[in-house]
Amino acid sequence: MTNTRPILMAAIVIAGAVFGYYFFWQSNRTDVVAEGFARGNGRVEAVEIDVASKLPGRIEAILVREGVLVEAGQPLVALDTRQLKANRHQAEAELRRAEIAVENARLMIQQRQAEVRAAEAGLAQRQSALDAAQRQFARSEALAGSSVASERQLDIDRSNALGAEAAVASAEAMLAAARIGVPAAEAAVIGAEAAVAAATAAIEVIDVQIEDSTLKAPRPGRVQYIVAQAGEVVGAGGRVVNMIDLNDVYMTFFLQTAAAGRAGLGTEVRLILDAAPDIVIPAEVSFVSDVAQFTPKTVETEIERVKLMFRVPFSPMASCHADDLGGAED
Repeated sequence: MTNTRPILMAAIVIAGAVFGYYFFWQSNRTDVVAEGFARGNGRVEAVEIDVASKLPGRIEAILVREGVLVEAGQPLVALDTRQLKANRHQAEAELRRAEIAVENARLMIQQRQAEVRAAEAGLAQRQSALDAAQRQFARSEALAGSSVASERQLDIDRSNALGAEAAVASAEAMLAAARIGVPAAEAAVIGAEAAVAAATAAIEVIDVQIEDSTLKAPRPGRVQYIVAQAGEVVGAGGRVVNMIDLNDVYMTFFLQTAAAGRAGLGTEVRLILDAAPDIVIPAEVSFVSDVAQFTPKTVETEIERVKLMFRVPFSPMASCHADDLGGAED
């Protein structure tokens, strides 16, 4: 019978070492969650912004590259504005025509006012002639019974008085017509001024369309995708550039029922990223869903996150020529 004592002692020592390592590992685990705390996995995301064309048109130039940082208001895309500029030239011609119509209408007012003054002067002249004719007729009628005035002279003076009355009536009609022409000319001025305002508004609309033809960054961020290229035609609302706001970053993660029930709005949390495990990022809970879900596909455990692939585009340097890339391997 062989001596089994050394083997037994070695087994006891190995078992003790294993149990000791296990207890040491359990006491120093970094994934152990203390009482009252919760831990989960999630994905850091940023708010995406689609920069789209307000008007249909052809893309003239893409002014940025994917991955570059842009400032608020920085031009990203330029659309073809030749047709809009032609429309603006036409609207400017309409504006000049309307302005000329305003000047003509104002001159017409002056002409109508001059006609009123002339009609008033003519009426005054006719009234003066009527007054003289009526006095002469009155004198002739008073002397009709004597030999001083003849019947023929009386008839002449009566005819002159009647003619003067008719002339006064005609002058009054002409004055009334001239006075009616003044409001009509003033209305024409108002209409011409309205045409000027309409043409001015049309130019302003075209200017806004020309300005909208340069797509600008609505806020600071990073260009993520160039959806369309120069020369392509996009419709109204067509996406051209996709960007992300690096100042509006959030993480969505999922907790089990017990942990979610303790998470409230404003609860302090600490984030540790795979790319920077030594940096702890302070944050707070901004939203807690009131709808429960089963394990969603968007939850990536540490093992699953290793399988994630990130898009990293690159382009040749300015000093690199196409011939230099012939022997390059992917």
